[in-house]
Amino acid sequence: MCKIIDRIGGSGIDIRSKARTLCGPIKDPSKLPKWNYDGSSTGQAPGEDSEVILYPQAVFRDPFRRGNNIIVMCDAYTPAGEPIPTNKRHCAAKVFSHPDVVSEEPWYGIEQEYTLLQKDVKWPVGWPTGGYPGPQGPYYCGVGADKAFGRDIVDAHYKACLFAGINISGVNGEVMPGQWEFQVGPAVGISAGDELWIARYILERITEIAGVALSFDPKPIQGDWNGAGAHCNYSTKSMRKEGGYEIIKMAIEKLANKHKEHIAAYGEGNERRLTGKHETADINTFKWGVANRGASVRVGRDTEKEGKGYFEDRRPASNMDPYIVTSMIAETTILGK
Repeated sequence: MCKIIDRIGGSGIDIRSKARTLCGPIKDPSKLPKWNYDGSSTGQAPGEDSEVILYPQAVFRDPFRRGNNIIVMCDAYTPAGEPIPTNKRHCAAKVFSHPDVVSEEPWYGIEQEYTLLQKDVKWPVGWPTGGYPGPQGPYYCGVGADKAFGRDIVDAHYKACLFAGINISGVNGEVMPGQWEFQVGPAVGISAGDELWIARYILERITEIAGVALSFDPKPIQGDWNGAGAHCNYSTKSMRKEGGYEIIKMAIEKLANKHKEHIAAYGEGNERRLTGKHETADINTFKWGVANRGASVRVGRDTEKEGKGYFEDRRPASNMDPYIVTSMIAETTILGK
């Protein structure tokens, strides 16, 4: 049996992996051996003390090798057992293991947007080289060779995630041509981050096979084109019960009070996306509303009508770290005063 080790590199968005052969099938991450890699080649350790230790954390079926092969999500530590600075999973696990957070069972549904680019020119697939397609309008959830560019990659990714055991709940074409979205969730606590990172890894592998470049840039094309986000849908046990709408409104108030701190942690380059245009709120302003896609936080009509449910934080950029975003939302809304 072979396992592929998956981890995050020094930039916080680059995904690294290597493979290892084991004697037999293992499904429990605690029974997998630790491993190491050269952190000086990923910007995570100096050359004179380059060894970084991998701790297995979550196991998924391998959709590429199949059979008993697995993909393992790992986080990274020094040889002394200290989490390295880029190990955001370790910090998130502390939040999600807090008794108050555990009792609230936070659910997440993350909408991951991304853009497919022509590899040699870094221009969206389906766009004329150096030119532009027709204006936005017909591409969102569009069908047809002149509207949907890259569906073969999207469908392959969907099937591979289902095989892997990721709770992928859907896919759709986005407003800008060449841009797509997949949704992961509902997932509980730390598993939301694990599943999203593995889904990103699988997508990177599939675009690699297809000879297409993958971008998580929050504003890949300047001008009158939508950016790319990672909207985070969220609820707690209290929000899902009768009277939960009042809990939702209190949680949104807490998010408003921590707006600057959340924006600072919600992805690089997000100021190019959060302009108040193209279904976003201005980065410097927090506002929420029912069914308002121009808000920082949106509450659905069903939630308002039923008096319970969930809300959507629309601020995270497509390149956000899901460990940071999910744990920060839980910390602010559950542990925050």
